[in-house]
Amino acid sequence: MSRTTLRAKGQLTLPEEIRAAARLEEGDLLEAEITDEGILLRPQKVIDATQAWFWTPESQRDERAADGDLEAGRMESFNSGDEFLDALRSRAKPTTRRRKR
Repeated sequence: MSRTTLRAKGQLTLPEEIRAAARLEEGDLLEAEITDEGILLRPQKVIDATQAWFWTPESQRDERAADGDLEAGRMESFNSGDEFLDALRSRAKPTTRRRKR
């Protein structure tokens, strides 16, 4: 257990081991709440609005699946964009042409 001292203007310093374990950095926001056990501090990481899609449950699920594919060797690399497009074309289902009336 670590101890800290409340300073002027309500400031306190969290011990290094707590900051490291919570991955806190200078300037991070903390939410404070009174609970039955005492004071609870929750880190509040701010996510850029243009990147918020990445943190949705669906996107995180897909990222975990992609990581699993990488670990299992279910991937393919290409040396160029043309090589990649050729591979896609070779795997594409043939299309039927519609006749003009």
